[in-house]
Amino acid sequence: MSNPTEMPKAYDPKQVEKRLYDWWESRGYFRPRIEPGKKPFVISIPPPNITGELHHGHAMFLSFEDLMIRWHRMLGEPTLWVPGSDHAGIATQNVVEKALAKQGTTRQQLGREEFIKRVWDWKAEYGDIITHQIRSMGASCDWTRERFTLDEGLSRAVREAFVRLYEKGLIYRGPRLINWCPRCETAISDLEVEREDTTGKLYYVKYRLEPNSKFKIQNSEFIMVATTRPETILGDTAVAVHPRDKRYKKLVGRIAILPALGRKIPIVADEVVDIEFGTGAVKVTPAHDATDYDLGQRHNLPMINVMNPNGTINSEGGPYAGMDRLDARKKLVADLEREGLLDHIEDHAHALGHCQRCDTIVEPLISTQWFVKIAPLAKKAIKAVKSGDIQIVPARFNKVYYDWMTNIRDWCISRQLWWGHRIPVWYCENGHQTCARTDPTECATCGSKNIQQDEDVLDTWFSSGLWPFSTLGWPDETDDLKYFYPTSVLETGYDILFFWVARMIMDGLEFTGKVPFYTVYLHGLMMHKDGSRMSKSNPYPGDNPLEVIADYSADALRYTIITSSAPGNDTKLDLEKVEHARNFGNKIWNMARFITSNLKANEPITPIPNPQTLPLADRWILSRLHHVIANVNDYFARWDFGEGTRQIHDFLWSEFADWYIEAAKIALYGNDANAQKRTRAILLYALDQGLRLLHPTMPFVTEETWQQLRAFGMPSQYDALMVADWPQPNKMFFDARAEKDFAIVMDIIRTIRNARTEFNVEPGKRIPALISAGAASALLESQRAIIASLARLEPGAFQIAKRAAKPAQSLALVVGKIEIYLPLAGMIEIEKEKARLAKEIAQARADIERVEKLLAGEFAKKAPKQVVEKQRDALAANRERAARLDAQLAGLEGRAITKAATLRLRSGRAKETRKGAKKKTRK
Repeated sequence: MSNPTEMPKAYDPKQVEKRLYDWWESRGYFRPRIEPGKKPFVISIPPPNITGELHHGHAMFLSFEDLMIRWHRMLGEPTLWVPGSDHAGIATQNVVEKALAKQGTTRQQLGREEFIKRVWDWKAEYGDIITHQIRSMGASCDWTRERFTLDEGLSRAVREAFVRLYEKGLIYRGPRLINWCPRCETAISDLEVEREDTTGKLYYVKYRLEPNSKFKIQNSEFIMVATTRPETILGDTAVAVHPRDKRYKKLVGRIAILPALGRKIPIVADEVVDIEFGTGAVKVTPAHDATDYDLGQRHNLPMINVMNPNGTINSEGGPYAGMDRLDARKKLVADLEREGLLDHIEDHAHALGHCQRCDTIVEPLISTQWFVKIAPLAKKAIKAVKSGDIQIVPARFNKVYYDWMTNIRDWCISRQLWWGHRIPVWYCENGHQTCARTDPTECATCGSKNIQQDEDVLDTWFSSGLWPFSTLGWPDETDDLKYFYPTSVLETGYDILFFWVARMIMDGLEFTGKVPFYTVYLHGLMMHKDGSRMSKSNPYPGDNPLEVIADYSADALRYTIITSSAPGNDTKLDLEKVEHARNFGNKIWNMARFITSNLKANEPITPIPNPQTLPLADRWILSRLHHVIANVNDYFARWDFGEGTRQIHDFLWSEFADWYIEAAKIALYGNDANAQKRTRAILLYALDQGLRLLHPTMPFVTEETWQQLRAFGMPSQYDALMVADWPQPNKMFFDARAEKDFAIVMDIIRTIRNARTEFNVEPGKRIPALISAGAASALLESQRAIIASLARLEPGAFQIAKRAAKPAQSLALVVGKIEIYLPLAGMIEIEKEKARLAKEIAQARADIERVEKLLAGEFAKKAPKQVVEKQRDALAANRERAARLDAQLAGLEGRAITKAATLRLRSGRAKETRKGAKKKTRK
């Protein structure tokens, strides 16, 4: 871009974003160097699934993490953002199985080895789609350090971690209650269970009591329970009641007869029972319910699993064996009704767990699996947060973290899948187990050569928990691990605080002796504008971030996410805000177009002179700039990136563009060459600093604009904005007096503009004005040119006096102790305007009278509260409107305008001006 003569008229993100990203990457800006003595800033990306497509959860963390990364890079810190992806065991296996089904085959027909080969082929073809989409968000990751959870290095880390835990006795195999998907035929984690609100049925079933002459219990007596899953009656091993429930006190210790099977089960007392639910008596199925499992352990009850892996009833189900669980439910309910044991059925709203991958109803059941004894690891993880070694932002999530970690259960780490890290344990025919870092050739106990590896794979979260240090080379002591670990920040959604964040903390402390990161920054979930959750079953416009990027730009989406969010709070995506953000990018481009169009070819840009020697507008903008720099640094340091970015927006749009650029035109278009050079220097300096502040949020438009400024002669020691110095406040530019004085000037201009709009004065028409300035007369005299230009006043008919009387037929406006008089004859056709105002006043008073009568009658007593409130709001608005119109008419007729009316005039127009400004941003 040598010797440009003019910037392109419009900024086109489609032509810019990929070109700039490729340029940044080719220049090596994403790759940090190891600089001993300098503390690095490091983030490990939450690894997306290789099956995934960019969604708003990704867009959220990418926006915040790239902001932090770009900010710290500009602060001069060696900055590393480690990218990568997750093999996503169950998700990937499901995708490939569906592809095989279309080819008319199954994984079972292929066999394990061939199936895994097919998955790797699929990964090679489709697995990089998500990383290409991440680039479209502008994420400045170091792609030379990209990792995959099934890479050779990370696989070795997984083996090492498993063996260490096994050797310490923290990993064991045994029967426990887990979530089971009958379609996938595997255990699944709590995170992979989606709770869906549904209206089901609550079945009230009678359990006969065993006859007992001592307690005078006859054959006709029973205890009634309520259940949503009658098929699990087949696995009941008790009935439970609350120990303080007087209705059942005499039955505790007695025996009930299980319907359908006739098994004898005890009636026990336990405080976990909810007296208010159903009948207050509950069936206990320890092998198929988490609460019942704990209750069963307390009372030493048998655990009877009645389900096969595919969701059919097993041999424990007696006559129902072989039936699908839901078919068995229907048959069992019919049998209960026939036997007179089904009392009644009610509708019942409850949350039902479904497999995240296939939407099958999840079955809690007892299964022999591999588990981690998690309590010893959790103790150290709790201490790390309580001691302050790890800070959770926002802090209110500390309690959530402690509650969960204190009541943590052993972690089921085995999955009945083929794709994933296979459990490194081998069995021999003598029943011995061999756990090894490398594949053994014989049993470690008896030397048998006949050994078979465990068929199961590890839960995906097992490898994900090692992510912050395994990606840097652990278990080897690599240079990257020594320099970049612990990482600085873990940024993720609050919904996986337990599933991922807590496990990384436990693993980091266990395997490296250090915390894996110093700060946990939690963002919320992305919601629709109306507050509803985003889901595939409830699509809204804008749900797909790739479409939002195509329509508005990556910058616009990033800006909207950041400025609409607060740590730990859910965010509503409003496409009107995205549109405004796009328009903000266009505004920045147009600022630069104006500035570059006023630069002189081959003219060196002069340094900013001593601010004390500068005119008021220059001192004001420099003071505002450096206060904004200070504020942004403070907000960013306190993790409030949204408010910090809003301050940058307000400075660039509402102060720099709307006021300073307009005021600068006077010097630029004047005859003072020194003033022109000085003004050009300040315009470039202020925009350069503003672009630097905004770059972490909107990297593309800021970089492209900055490169245009460089091409037009702006001096810089850097080749790219993304590696330029981050702005720091300079107190030399702080000028409270200049800010106060220029605020008076702006208030005067704003008040005159509002009056012009109120009286429908043509925008280009210059009008006379008289200002009674009092003590501010010298100030206003020095700013005469700016006031006349920006308020569109006629220079020859614009007077400033220390004291001045109000002329006849003029509009009086008040700004503090300053009075402004606008002769009406110079603004409007008075008689025509009086007639218009009288007509509008009559209409407003008629509206007031109508609503007053309505509210004085029966309507106010009988109508819904919100309807009445709406009418009261309408009445207040009409009264305000009438008063404002009356103030205008009074001014035309020469009547005194009360101070209150004058204020109403100003506030009413101010509101309308703000509305107009809002509309303007959407064009």
